[in-house]
Amino acid sequence: MSGFRRGVRIGIDVGRARVGVARCDPDGMLAVPVETVPRGENSITRILEIAGDYDVLEFVVGLPVNMQGADTASTTDAREFAETLQQRGGVSVRLVDERLSTVTAHAALRSSGRTQKNSRSIVDQIAAVVLLQQAIDTEKSTGNPAGATIPPDEEPA
Repeated sequence: MSGFRRGVRIGIDVGRARVGVARCDPDGMLAVPVETVPRGENSITRILEIAGDYDVLEFVVGLPVNMQGADTASTTDAREFAETLQQRGGVSVRLVDERLSTVTAHAALRSSGRTQKNSRSIVDQIAAVVLLQQAIDTEKSTGNPAGATIPPDEEPA
């Protein structure tokens, strides 16, 4: 077991209209919401600006597979977004199964008394928090980073 790699991670929930951004502290104690970035030609630029405020170890991008684990149009979109982010950002990007992050985010917001309508602006950030926290917890419990890198991990010989 390699243990937990110290460093700030940026969690990203890619949506068609908005991109939720979260981050964690270098020790991975807690993922917190950062910003909801409007989806468009400047969204990656904005995410890289946010990342520039931290010494980022990696980006953790949610991969929205369906409940059977198969790819969807959203999965392809998230992969393309992640690949562009890695090319432009020069920082490792991990793709992590985020099957239930949005559902979990909506449930958390509902239980805190927010309606779906007044949660729209932050649900993407909360989904990013959920997927990032799951990735951190997975790495801490297994000693291995969650998900896969782009291109896939190549083990040193």
